[in-house]
Amino acid sequence: MTSMEEVKKALKASRMEIVRSRLRAISRSSVSYSEFMQICREASSEEQRMELARCLDESGVVIVLGNVVLLRPDQVAKALENAIPLPLASRLDPRREELRELERQKAVIDEKAKAMVRRELWCGLVFFAAQTVGFIRLTFWELSWDVMEPICFYATSSYFLAGYVFFMRTSTELSFEGFFKRRFATKQEQLMKAFKFDARRFDELGGVWSSSCARSKKTTSTMLA
Repeated sequence: MTSMEEVKKALKASRMEIVRSRLRAISRSSVSYSEFMQICREASSEEQRMELARCLDESGVVIVLGNVVLLRPDQVAKALENAIPLPLASRLDPRREELRELERQKAVIDEKAKAMVRRELWCGLVFFAAQTVGFIRLTFWELSWDVMEPICFYATSSYFLAGYVFFMRTSTELSFEGFFKRRFATKQEQLMKAFKFDARRFDELGGVWSSSCARSKKTTSTMLA
């Protein structure tokens, strides 16, 4: 009797190994339940396929979820480990609170930098408006166009040269948007030094949490694929 049971166990193990090898050959991470049962039937008889499928499920070779059979249980476990503990780790890890504090500081710095650049732009608008009014007065009331023509020419040329120097030094296209971004970056850097903001630590913490979130999303999508 004992030898018959051993023979049955050996046959069952052989059938399970046949099914396991066929499942490993499938590139997909999941199959339908009917397809899974078809593979079990090919490795055994019609009567034994249900028992074989149950043994594969209980042994952890596959995971049966309704009409879907997951063929990579190790990937499922890894995805759950990376996806589920992440919110808890985010709340408990002191680095998360440190990152939030740095984010609040950076938001204040960015607002101050924007306000400073806008103030510079308003001063520039007032300057150019006053210059235009002054040139009009000099051209039509104080002097004449013969006198003002070269003055206007040299003033325009000086602005062009200033724009060219701006492009050479910053490699940024000369535009209002480009000028704003460049001045914003300069003011931001000055304020970070004034407030002793640790930009390197901010980038380091941001990289850690963004990579953790990306890894969690990737493993979760792999599990559901």
